[in-house]
Amino acid sequence: MHNIKSLVEILTLLLLMISVNGCATDRSLSPPREGEKVTFTIKVPAEPKPYDMRVMYRSAKCQRVGHDGSGKPEMLDGHSSFETVFQPGQPGNMYKATLFVNGGGPCEWRLSNVMFGVTYRDPSRFGENVLAGGGGGVIVVFDHNNPQLGVGRRVAVEGSELKIVKDYYLWLNERYTGGYVKRASLSGYGSGYLTYEARQARNVYFEPVFHSEFVVTSVAPKKHAVGDFIKFFYPDGTVESDPEGRPNFKKMQEIRLRAEAKK
Repeated sequence: MHNIKSLVEILTLLLLMISVNGCATDRSLSPPREGEKVTFTIKVPAEPKPYDMRVMYRSAKCQRVGHDGSGKPEMLDGHSSFETVFQPGQPGNMYKATLFVNGGGPCEWRLSNVMFGVTYRDPSRFGENVLAGGGGGVIVVFDHNNPQLGVGRRVAVEGSELKIVKDYYLWLNERYTGGYVKRASLSGYGSGYLTYEARQARNVYFEPVFHSEFVVTSVAPKKHAVGDFIKFFYPDGTVESDPEGRPNFKKMQEIRLRAEAKK
């Protein structure tokens, strides 16, 4: 009896998929020419650079099959993702990108969420094989859905303006397990991405304030061992081990503010 019930559920879901998607096989975006837009602006300091924005639109019309917590299939909004590039503006350290709120097309796409940010521009200044790491990312959610990457707590913002001004520090980190790698990352508040739910935002401004003269370095253990954590070397000469694997942002802020107060 249970197997018959499961089969009926699956067949019902398949019929629903056919009825929903049958008339909308063209999944392309076609925003109206005079449609409402969201403008994104990044004020980029000298040493970082913007990376490509990852964009996701969703459609209640062109749905897809997902699974709930018990593993049963369910219908979810379809999604369409792509990347776009920030264009330099005036003055030269301002970069802009524009997206339509209504993505149009047979699927009637709507802007769901975006990921963008900055990374270190020239990691090779710290060595030939040094890579650019992350740390300067922003996620903005424009609907009720989860974003393409779930990181940290969402900050709800009302109104058409979203202004983000945050402090960042240079973080040089070395790892040995799985092969040696050294990265030049940005260390800021949180876990690398700031997440905002701003459904009505039409102007998003991001200004990473980069304090390049305050550098934190870290060295990971060469082998996994219980109680052996990453060591962080702070610009005031202190050394700390941290199981979370990220610099202490509050400590970096205090070090900088003390140094600036002495000037």
